[in-house]
Amino acid sequence: MDKLFLFIATGAGSGRLPKAPGTWGSLAGVLLWLLLHHLEPSAYAAVVAVLFVFGTVAAGAAEKILDQGDPGMVVIDEIVGQLVALAFAPAQPLVAITGFALFRLFDILKPFPVGWLDQRIHGGLGIMLDDVAAGIMAFGVLQAGLLAAGQC
Repeated sequence: MDKLFLFIATGAGSGRLPKAPGTWGSLAGVLLWLLLHHLEPSAYAAVVAVLFVFGTVAAGAAEKILDQGDPGMVVIDEIVGQLVALAFAPAQPLVAITGFALFRLFDILKPFPVGWLDQRIHGGLGIMLDDVAAGIMAFGVLQAGLLAAGQC
């Protein structure tokens, strides 16, 4: 069971790639989005919700298995956050790159409430929530930009 938890938590191993595991996890999230973006909104939201639940359990288990709080190789949170950031966005290269960059910006800088969640909520839920918050912020900025550009 430990191998399954680590497989999920590391984003199928993308978090084990050298240097910047969060960036690799975010890229894995973009690739997953490319597979899922065609889904109806309710189905897309359901997939993201299921990944959030499984990610929370797997991330919490990974902390215990690795005996480390919020291990860098755990990137299921970046994957889910990236899926939130790109939700309902048109599948266009510039949109994907912008959504990726916005999510990474909010994930790294951790403006309120991202940093607040990161500092105050621990375990698997804490690992996931700050990235979901970063994803929500990126989603808002991306959607506002798309609206301003007349693409919504």
